[in-house]
Amino acid sequence: MSDNVGLSTPRGSGTSGYVQRNLANFRPRDMGAPYAPRESNHLRHKPRQPDQGLLEHDRKREVEVKVFELRDKLEDQGVDEEDIDAQCDTLRKKLLADMNRNPGGGPRRNLKAHQVHELADAKLRESERLRQALKISKDYEEGSHWRKQEERL
Repeated sequence: MSDNVGLSTPRGSGTSGYVQRNLANFRPRDMGAPYAPRESNHLRHKPRQPDQGLLEHDRKREVEVKVFELRDKLEDQGVDEEDIDAQCDTLRKKLLADMNRNPGGGPRRNLKAHQVHELADAKLRESERLRQALKISKDYEEGSHWRKQEERL
């Protein structure tokens, strides 16, 4: 017996105990909710916007990872603690200045599937480059040419 359907045991019933779904039984449709109107805005593709806070956090995390690697290397070499702190601070300032100068972080390849915000940011950048290369205006609407042609007729 599964999910309280059918017989607990097929013994003595003269059946195999196999339970079939009743395909003739339809559930009534919800008549209160009509179909959504077909609007052009509804059908228009809207690219996923990346969360800038998460992107910023990941960039700062990369900086701190590099600083930690330097600290670990210097500690293994037996450098004095004040020198380690000074070198780590200078590296951190340099990397943060580079990050502020180039907020996109340059071309990033080999993004993983779980890096959805990085992927969305890369896709937006690619779309913007393509739009500029093809000289498409920012306020262009898909299918506007055909609408204008219909209005003329």
